[in-house]
Amino acid sequence: MTKILAFSEESGGLYELLGKAAELCQGDRVAALLLSDGVPGAVDECFFNGADIVYRVSAEGVADESDLAGTLARLADTVGVDIYLISSTKRGKEIAARLATRLGAGCVTDVIDLRREGDVLLADRYTLGGNSVATEEVLTARKVYAVMPYAFGRPERDASRTGQTVDVELAAGGKKKRLLERKPKAREGVRLEEAERIIAVGKGLINQDDLRMVSDLADAIGAEIACTRPLGMDLHWLSEDRIVGLTGVKAAPKLYLAVGVSGQIQHTVGITRAKTIVAINKAADAPIFKVSDYGIVGDLYAILPELLAQVKKGG
Repeated sequence: MTKILAFSEESGGLYELLGKAAELCQGDRVAALLLSDGVPGAVDECFFNGADIVYRVSAEGVADESDLAGTLARLADTVGVDIYLISSTKRGKEIAARLATRLGAGCVTDVIDLRREGDVLLADRYTLGGNSVATEEVLTARKVYAVMPYAFGRPERDASRTGQTVDVELAAGGKKKRLLERKPKAREGVRLEEAERIIAVGKGLINQDDLRMVSDLADAIGAEIACTRPLGMDLHWLSEDRIVGLTGVKAAPKLYLAVGVSGQIQHTVGITRAKTIVAINKAADAPIFKVSDYGIVGDLYAILPELLAQVKKGG
């Protein structure tokens, strides 16, 4: 019997959910609902990342949130799905809510961790604006979890795995939408979620022109530039897709260099999976130092040029 089903409209998110589902399945089959849009190898990649069975539905046009929720709900009865893992994107949260309503299931959104303690499945999620973590248990027989993108990381890919593919029809209902054009979202540089090195800037940077100094160091060490919410949303010094934190990207780089970042919880929740955090701040009591592996108390305008000089010298 299939007990856990994963769904995400973004392939990387789907593979991540499948990896967690395989970890939690306790010997039951893991399933994926895949919107088939003709991408070669998509079904095989689901198998390689943990799926035992792939339910493939045509993605011609634009699938309505209600139709997707209906399709997912139908699988609960036909194949016995008890646990749903859905990416907690804007559309994903709406689908999760509609699905839970149809099933009479409990629903937890913005999940950052899922784990079993005995027979109990526990979900962690940020609450109170990111100032604390709530651990929640869903008591209904069927459970819906909307998981924050990149909360778990990509599973180890096993290219020897195979599985079963079943074509299913989209549950029709409501007004239909017609896809007129598909355009990739314009982005600056690589995805921060995939960057190995990140230099993040905060309000300790005085002028927008000073980003050149940061950019020079980033180029020298092969890093991407990120920022706190005020620099992206309020000052518009950098694009919004470079914001790290509660309302932005959750990053997991090998190196995270925080420059002039105070370290409020709304920002640091986005770097909990960073391997090494280095902070530069002139305030010795800045909260960023509490989550840093290494800290430098001093003027960033004196420290960054010296760092760049040392990098160029190979020091």
